[in-house]
Amino acid sequence: MKRIFFSLALLLAVTTLIAQTNMTAREAAVKIADRILASTTYEFKNTKTGETYKSVKKLPLDMNVKVACKYNNWHYTNGVTNMALMELGDKLADKKYEKYVLKNMNFVFNEGNLEFFRKQYDEAFKQDGWNAVRKLSWHMIFRGKRLDDNGPMGASLIELQMRYPNQSFLDYVNETAEHLNYGEPRLVDGTIARIWPHVNTIWADDAFMAISFLARMGKMTGDEKYFNDAANQVLNYTRYLWCPEKQIYYHCYHTDNKEHGVAHWSRANGWVFMAQADLLSMMPKDHPMREAVIENFRQQASGVARYQGKNGLWHQLLDKEDSYEEITGTAMFVFGIVRGVKEGWLHPDFIYVAEQGLKGMMKKISDSGDVTSICVGTGIMPSLVYYYNRPTQENDPMGEGPVLRALVEMIDAPKYTEIKAEEQYDKIVVKK
Repeated sequence: MKRIFFSLALLLAVTTLIAQTNMTAREAAVKIADRILASTTYEFKNTKTGETYKSVKKLPLDMNVKVACKYNNWHYTNGVTNMALMELGDKLADKKYEKYVLKNMNFVFNEGNLEFFRKQYDEAFKQDGWNAVRKLSWHMIFRGKRLDDNGPMGASLIELQMRYPNQSFLDYVNETAEHLNYGEPRLVDGTIARIWPHVNTIWADDAFMAISFLARMGKMTGDEKYFNDAANQVLNYTRYLWCPEKQIYYHCYHTDNKEHGVAHWSRANGWVFMAQADLLSMMPKDHPMREAVIENFRQQASGVARYQGKNGLWHQLLDKEDSYEEITGTAMFVFGIVRGVKEGWLHPDFIYVAEQGLKGMMKKISDSGDVTSICVGTGIMPSLVYYYNRPTQENDPMGEGPVLRALVEMIDAPKYTEIKAEEQYDKIVVKK
């Protein structure tokens, strides 16, 4: 029996050592980013025959052909990762990271591959409708029915378009703007909502899915309407989702029965926080709603700081310490707090929270740049059990994008400095 316990303890210790790194934020960011670049294949695979192809533009229609590499998928998680890689390149003055994003987008739009998947999509939809198209690569490009389809990927494409103007990129960006302005479901007051799991359910996740695009569209075009819409989303989401007792957001609000969802999910709160940081970074300094967004951002920063766990990480469910420590929500909070301190939106003391968050994140990153404790994609369910039991994964864009953004911000973050009491005593004088 003692031998069994010793073996288990040894296994636990080894697992911890594998996951933890002593790298700096810069070193960790480069390790993660370079691993992503090295593992991206730019190939297609026939899942039935095992054949691989460099191009599908002359390939006969085959419903078994898919994009081989997850980093070539058209998915909102890769949109965040694209943004993070371009931010890393800017920070390090290294063009290879934005060139990588450019190569990915050209692989989709400008190398003759897209038409093959358009034919796949049309055939699948004709045979079995929306359910069938979900199984296909790049189906989100053609579906365009939800912000997951086009929001963050469109946002990263805007960043690329501003650096490498390209008509095919611009066409897609304009299609996305058209959808967001006129097709995306909204409440009467303009708040973006989904029509599931209830009709007109407000998802905290959609703050980032929408605002990441709106803020960058405003930056690219100079049209104030995009900043107006983005700021209204922030303030309306707070009106519907904020829990004043706990000072954090609910995951959702069902407008049909006027009930909040059961969970204060970490990543949902992270999406809102990261969205506000993005918006404030791009919003004109004289915008009439800017101060209201800053106050809202400060309110959330103060709230989430109170839920940081003893290891520097935030839990899957913010208010449930028996839920597991999770890296994506943590990374989003670290990113937003550091950006906020640097820009003067938050008191400098908040950098201590970010420093502890970084220490916690490093326990989930290996020396080879592997990122662990990434919660899988998570919808809305009416039971906390669902959130408690969501699996975690390793090296997935769902977590790599937020983690990279946090690490990039921490590269040149100011250090926490405590005001010593003895340095202040001379300021106290007797006044009569």
